[in-house]
Amino acid sequence: MRRAILKSVAALAVSAVFGASAFAANPVEISFYYPVAVGGAVTKTIDSMVADFEKANPDIKVKAVYAGTYQESIVKALTAFKSGTPPTLAVLLSTDLFTLIDENAIVPIDGLANDKPWIDGFYKGFMENSQTGGKTWGVPFQRSTIVMYYNKNLFKEAGLNPDKAPATWTDMVEAAKKLTKRDASGNVSQWGVKIPSTGFGYWMFQAMTASNDTILMNSAGTKTYFDKPGAVQALQHWVDLAAKDKVMPSGTIEWGTTPKDFLEQKAAMVWTTTGNLTNIRSNASFPFGVAMLPGNKHPGSPTGGGNFYVFNKTSPEQQKAAMKFIRFATEPARAAQWSIATGYVAPRQDAWDTPEMKKYLQEVPAADVAREQMKYGVAELSTHDNQRVTKALNDNLQAALSGTKTPEAALKDAQRESDRILRSYGR
Repeated sequence: MRRAILKSVAALAVSAVFGASAFAANPVEISFYYPVAVGGAVTKTIDSMVADFEKANPDIKVKAVYAGTYQESIVKALTAFKSGTPPTLAVLLSTDLFTLIDENAIVPIDGLANDKPWIDGFYKGFMENSQTGGKTWGVPFQRSTIVMYYNKNLFKEAGLNPDKAPATWTDMVEAAKKLTKRDASGNVSQWGVKIPSTGFGYWMFQAMTASNDTILMNSAGTKTYFDKPGAVQALQHWVDLAAKDKVMPSGTIEWGTTPKDFLEQKAAMVWTTTGNLTNIRSNASFPFGVAMLPGNKHPGSPTGGGNFYVFNKTSPEQQKAAMKFIRFATEPARAAQWSIATGYVAPRQDAWDTPEMKKYLQEVPAADVAREQMKYGVAELSTHDNQRVTKALNDNLQAALSGTKTPEAALKDAQRESDRILRSYGR
């Protein structure tokens, strides 16, 4: 009997050794889709994070797939999912939430994390685009708000206080008039302000409506309120900046070139994501300020950026590994490093409490503007069939900005199209 027990123990020991070797030789592989178009330097930061994770977790292999813009990334992720080879993990827009749920493409985070205090540690404003129906579907990661960057030298030249940014719509118009430079023929060499209207026009518009006490959709993603009086007033203000006040170019202003125009001093003030902070800090040849967006009734900005999502039709082992990577990426010190490296808003308070972040804020107080603005943040526009609804709004915003429709007519048309798209979801 004793000999049989010893043989059994020996067999188990051998099995354990070979099992461990097999486990190390065959790590769990997960694919990670990431929107590379947010910037080359960010790619290096992600590569470094993946390498650090694999070093700490030799039983997991992460294949990072840089999938293009956010729009290209969700198309590629859903195409892969429908073909039976989904990514395990992806960073996609927080506003893709309802689309991913409707496609049954993602799994709830709650069951994987099984850690309510950890989930509750993310800023509430960011969780508005991460939770629905009593479940958590996304984990905030690459999140942002819109802020205003302004050129302090140009403010000083125009007789404006370089340490005080415009706080209201009226203040911004008055400052922009002083900052716009024209020659004798009326040609503009420097615009007072530029607010981009391509790509994320709806996002800029939502900043104006948020500060005007107007919310553009319900939390269930089944209804929009594009043609409310506060929205029409906000769009009229945007149109007037070019058509009436002459402080901004008319027509289309490109999202991608707005930071470049600021760096080249072709625009004294620009609205863009806080995610551009590191880029502007690295490349500005002049002192600049970062401020909350000028508002009407109060400050306001939608949140923005990307969430981690874990995909359906992946193995339990892969989902567990993906969750481990998410926890790794959002640890306080690492989230602080990520925010410092990119300019995105660290999505949890414990990241802001780290020594690294406290030191950074002493050196770069501007980095705290986005977090302060979160007090006035609203959920970014997100509905079922979100891309079509957003396109309906963007197309009509462009029509108003180009002068082919009045703001009221443009928003009525956007609302009519949105109602048609969402009709089946509201039942």
